[in-house]
Amino acid sequence: MRAIAAGTVLGIFLAGASAWTQSNPQQGASTTQPVASTASPGYSSIYCSNFVTSDRVNEDAYVISGEESASKIVFTLRDVVSINRGSNQGVRVGDRYSVFRGDLDPLKVQWFKWQDQLHKAMGTLYKDAGQLKVVNVQPNVSVAEVIFACEYIQRGDIISPFQERPFPPYKPASEFDKFAPVSGKSVGMVVFGKDFGQVFGKLSTVYVNLGTSQGVHTGDYLRIFRYQGSHAELTSNFQDFQYSMYGFGTTPARYQWNDLPRDIIGEGVVLNTGPNSSTLLITLARRDMYPGDYVEVE
Repeated sequence: MRAIAAGTVLGIFLAGASAWTQSNPQQGASTTQPVASTASPGYSSIYCSNFVTSDRVNEDAYVISGEESASKIVFTLRDVVSINRGSNQGVRVGDRYSVFRGDLDPLKVQWFKWQDQLHKAMGTLYKDAGQLKVVNVQPNVSVAEVIFACEYIQRGDIISPFQERPFPPYKPASEFDKFAPVSGKSVGMVVFGKDFGQVFGKLSTVYVNLGTSQGVHTGDYLRIFRYQGSHAELTSNFQDFQYSMYGFGTTPARYQWNDLPRDIIGEGVVLNTGPNSSTLLITLARRDMYPGDYVEVE
């Protein structure tokens, strides 16, 4: 009987505690990150997507140090850092900043012809590192807390006043057409991928050489395709193999890459744009994708 009574009392106590928690959320549990929606890319997909631009980026504002600087060389979520901007530069407590830095491929291997030239024309790749919120302001220096981190933050990382990024909606997969005709709109290429990866699939982030100068905007969908039988195939081959393969059949007529249907392998949504570049999140992939695959505006 005592056990039953004790269990009843405990149940009432836990129910009351749960109700109190719901009506009185803990102060330390607050976050600036919104709840991800299944109808659009998540917060990290948007704010950790990186960007490529040929516009000049102001690199005069940056992270200069942080707490425990004698032993710490990188900083991450909830760490405190110092920036070289203070009240004399208009900084106030509560201001938010995006943190990023220029990034280069450490391997410097050209994966397809013209890749280096296309990358150069697109501009500089900047890697999103995180976000800061100013907690203390002095004349020429401010202290800020890392409130969101894509990865580590280090000395010299560039800071810029935080700007909201749009969350473009996903398109239903049922609308994908693997036999879609040529749209007649701008055509470009997948030039490289996030972290300079070389194989991409669904939810991979890639960078293409189409931007605002080519009429591309955030939220646009790009179709990803390749030409059958071209000489830029992904496996070893010989000339004209698209119509003749020794021991496996030959057609009476010669067929070139532009005689055959395109191989449409997926699509993606544009997350952000530069003058000659776009960051593309692949939303549908029928098979692996690689640098050198083509894209067109749908």
